[in-house]
Amino acid sequence: MDEKILKTMEYRKIIEQLAKYTQTPLGRAEAEALSPDSNLEEVKRLLQGTEEAFTVDRLKGYPSFGGIVDITPAVKRARIGGTLNPHELFGIATTLEGGRRIKRFLASMHEDQPIPLLFTLSDAISEQKPLEEAIKRCIDESAEVLDSASAELSQIRRELRGGEVRIREKLDAMIRSSSISKMLQDQLITIRGDRFVIPVKAEYRSHFGGIVHDQSGSGATLFIEPESIVAMNNKLRETRLREEREIEVILQKLTALVGEQAELLFYDSDVLAQLDFLFAKARLAREMKATLPRMNDRGFMKLKKGRHPLIPANQVVPIDVELGNQYSTIIVTGPNTGGKTVTLKTIGLLSLMAMSGLFVPAEEGSQLCVFDAIYADIGDEQSIEQSLSTFSSHMTNIISILRKMTPKSLVLLDEVGAGTDPAEGSALAIAILEHIHSQGCRMVATTHYSELKAYAYERKAVINASMEFDVNTLSPTYRLLVGVPGRSNAFAIAERLGLPGAILDYARGEVKEEDQRVEHMIASLEENRNVAEQERETAEKLRKDLEALRSRHTAELEKLEQQRDRRLEKAEEEARTIIAKARSEAEKIIEDLRKLALEEGASVKEHKLIAARKQLDEAEPQQRKKAAGKKTAKPPRQIEPGDEVMVYSLNQKGHIVELSGSKEAIVQLGIMKMKVAMDDLELIGSAASAKPAQRTVTNLKRTRDDQVRSELDLRGANLEEALIEVDRFIDEAYLGNLGQIYIIHGKGTGILRTGISDYLRRHKHIKSYRLGNYGEGGTGVTVAELK
Repeated sequence: MDEKILKTMEYRKIIEQLAKYTQTPLGRAEAEALSPDSNLEEVKRLLQGTEEAFTVDRLKGYPSFGGIVDITPAVKRARIGGTLNPHELFGIATTLEGGRRIKRFLASMHEDQPIPLLFTLSDAISEQKPLEEAIKRCIDESAEVLDSASAELSQIRRELRGGEVRIREKLDAMIRSSSISKMLQDQLITIRGDRFVIPVKAEYRSHFGGIVHDQSGSGATLFIEPESIVAMNNKLRETRLREEREIEVILQKLTALVGEQAELLFYDSDVLAQLDFLFAKARLAREMKATLPRMNDRGFMKLKKGRHPLIPANQVVPIDVELGNQYSTIIVTGPNTGGKTVTLKTIGLLSLMAMSGLFVPAEEGSQLCVFDAIYADIGDEQSIEQSLSTFSSHMTNIISILRKMTPKSLVLLDEVGAGTDPAEGSALAIAILEHIHSQGCRMVATTHYSELKAYAYERKAVINASMEFDVNTLSPTYRLLVGVPGRSNAFAIAERLGLPGAILDYARGEVKEEDQRVEHMIASLEENRNVAEQERETAEKLRKDLEALRSRHTAELEKLEQQRDRRLEKAEEEARTIIAKARSEAEKIIEDLRKLALEEGASVKEHKLIAARKQLDEAEPQQRKKAAGKKTAKPPRQIEPGDEVMVYSLNQKGHIVELSGSKEAIVQLGIMKMKVAMDDLELIGSAASAKPAQRTVTNLKRTRDDQVRSELDLRGANLEEALIEVDRFIDEAYLGNLGQIYIIHGKGTGILRTGISDYLRRHKHIKSYRLGNYGEGGTGVTVAELK
């Protein structure tokens, strides 16, 4: 992009603001090098990075880039064999630590909210923990080499400290001596040139041997190294030289480690610069209250409440602009200081920002285009050095634009044709606009010439626009009105200012009738626009009210659903508790029954069984929670004798034999009849549609409350009736948890004995059977053991 257009649009001021939000020198350099891009895919990628950084900043805050410095110069020297100082090495360590911290921060964020571009970028940072630890083992936060950097250095520094202590002890003894203390200016020990000295009065110089290292400004004090410690200072100096050589060795080793990882360090430095730069763009977007624009390369632009980013928020007037769909050229008319130039700069600057991957200060849903270039002729660019007039300066600039522009360019012209004779200027302006428009460029131009209003009205894909002017306050509102040409307002302003009516009437008479019709037409358009604007605002207000109402209702509905879910969960929990308690009690009762059966054999007393059954009935929950997927039982009044029903507690089908009151019914389940509660039944089929039972039992009837016996007397019954009764008897015995039963059939002809034996052999609940022993009835009784 031409540097001249960036200056005209004040693009560099945006870059300066962006650079303020960077945290590192690396990021600042990236920000200062930013420029617009003409490739749509690259612009989309840049905007994606800004959007992801904006999301991270909004959800988790701004990541810290503390400790990250520009390590590039140090790494370059390390790669060519130079020795780095402790400060440079420690900066490399803190940069590695900062990069690892940011990498983990973004990885954690990516798990909660996908940020693919930032994650991919940060994931490539090399975590060189060994190099970082090696540096930090040798260098502290003050960039001083630690004693622990090497065993040799530790030994040398112990010698240094020991030597210094011995020298101080020697000098302390001297300055405390009464014969020497009177010769001293002060009783203290100081250092000159890494050697310990004492301040001696000048007149006592001859009394001291040793070396004079310095004197005071007045010459009254000499800093003398006594002869008795010269050898000790020399030894200390030698030890310091050994320390310096050892430190040099340590720094060279660390520098070699850095040099080995130079390429990775360069890459890490570049990644951290990009990340800092991206988060700076996100912070700028938040500061400007900017939004993500949708980008295209088909020349379409639609700004919703676009604001110039360099005008204070409490002063800027948003504009709505659409260009490139129904019309490709906008001709803006209006008074001076009405905001025409600001409108041009807003369009141009926001386009440059979007092409640089920056959010733009406009409402959500704004669209901008990627242009191959943006050209502008704005303001008075007269060149005094070249002795060019205002008109000549503008023409020189426009001619340059005409040579460079393409159908994918955006052209912004301010006061086109101004600075010369109005008749010639308007004709020239129309010719220039027509040429640019015919090339397919997107163009916005401002003018004072009324002839251009007619041109825009008659030309296809060209539309008039104007800057609104409030005649009542005699001031511009700075609002852009697309579709409405600007009015002169000269007569209205003059009348408001008090110009005599006769003069105004005479002036109106001098205006051509055609011009008057145009003015009336514009006035009518303005009136219609004002009405439409009011209606639009009313409709918008109603829409917002409806949206708010819907949001409130949605929130209330969600709240009610949450309350319902909580109550259902509570009810389910209570039901589970009740069922668990009932099951526990039932298990205990069953266990007690088994113990009774074992203790008393087959002669369990009837009153004990009745008491046990009563306990089971009492343990049953008052409100039964139906199993998931089961149908709700039909009301009791719908069940009649002969109906087919489902018994929930037994999970078996049966038929209603008769109703026992309003709460119970006798149900035929196979060959067994039971008394069942009505709320334990579900109607399956009516009596009319039910199939006829295959066998009917009329002479035997038992209910759930009958005593469970351990023996059955079948003497006198035929084989068919006997088998039915045996089947029922085995079921009751099995449900009663009996271990052994007795079937009395008599000796007779042996038909009953043989038939019952065959039946028992095939029955699923019979474990074994035998004829009775002596004392049990002999061959007249069959004894069966249940499983």
